[in-house]
Amino acid sequence: MVAKGYNQIEGLDYFDTYSLVAKLTTVRTVIALASINHWHIHKLDVNNAFLHGDLQEDIYMLVPQGITPSKPNQVYKLVKSLYGLKQASRKWYEKLTSLLLHRNFTQSTSDHSLFTKKTNASFTVLLVYVNEVIVAGDSLYELQSIKAILHSSFKIKDLGQLKYFLGLEVAHSFEGISLCQRKYCIDLLTNTGHLACKPVSTPSDPSCKLHNDSSAPYSYVPSYRRLIGRLIYITNTRPDITFATQQLSQFLTAPTEQHFNAATRILRYLKKCLAQGLLFPRDSSLCLSGYSDAD
Repeated sequence: MVAKGYNQIEGLDYFDTYSLVAKLTTVRTVIALASINHWHIHKLDVNNAFLHGDLQEDIYMLVPQGITPSKPNQVYKLVKSLYGLKQASRKWYEKLTSLLLHRNFTQSTSDHSLFTKKTNASFTVLLVYVNEVIVAGDSLYELQSIKAILHSSFKIKDLGQLKYFLGLEVAHSFEGISLCQRKYCIDLLTNTGHLACKPVSTPSDPSCKLHNDSSAPYSYVPSYRRLIGRLIYITNTRPDITFATQQLSQFLTAPTEQHFNAATRILRYLKKCLAQGLLFPRDSSLCLSGYSDAD
C-alpha cells in the first residue's frame, strides 16, 4: 500500500523530508580503517525501512480498494509512515537514530550518518545509507549484538561480510581491502553503446585543449550531463580520471561535440582497465599526510 505523496502540502502535512546518507569519503575511510586494524566489516539491509517511521503530522488517506469502511466517507489516519510519503525517509532516519543513541552509540558531528560505540573491550562503527548499513569493529560478539538489536526492532537481512555497497565492489585478502567499480563501468559502457569500443591508454588527449569555443554544439545536452555525472561517481575509486572529468564538468551548460568526444575518450580508457581501483594495505600507517603544490 503506497500513499499519494504528491497530494501533500508543505507546512500542513509534511515538514522535513531530507534523510542524511553516508558520504562516500566516510565509506572509504571506514573501509581503510577496517583494513589497517583488521576489523570485521559486515553489511546489513533493513526490510521495509520506510514503514518503521512514526508520524507526528495529521495525514489522512482514502480506504484502499477491497476494504469496506464501517461508515460512509470514512478515511484512514496514518500513525506510521508509508512508502510514497514525502517525509518517509526522514522519519525512518529519526527512528533509527533514536534507537542507536539509546544503545549508547555516539553520532559523528562531521557525518551524521556515522555512529560509533567505544567500550573498554571493543570499538564498533555503524554507517547508514538509507536502508543499507555497514557495521564494523574489532569484536565479532559486539557486531552480532548490534545485529540482534536491529533485527528485533526492524527485521534486517544479514548479508555477511561486506562485498558490494553503492556500486563499490569490495574484495578482501591478506594484503588488504580493495575497492573497484568494474560492474558500474561495464553498465556505463553498455548504456552508452561503448562496450565494443577500441581502448586507449590515457584518459585524455594532451594535444586537445578544452575551452568554450564556437564549434558545433552537442545536440543532446542532458545526455552529456548524465555521462559526466556518472564519470564523477566513478572517481570515487578511480582518481586517474579525476582531472579529465573535472575539466569536462566545466562545460555542462553548453557542451560541444569536442567536449563529448573527450568524454567518450574517458570511456575508452575505462574499457582498457575496468577492474582498476583502490587498495588499502593492512600494513598502512594511520599517520595523516597532506600534500600541496608549492606552485
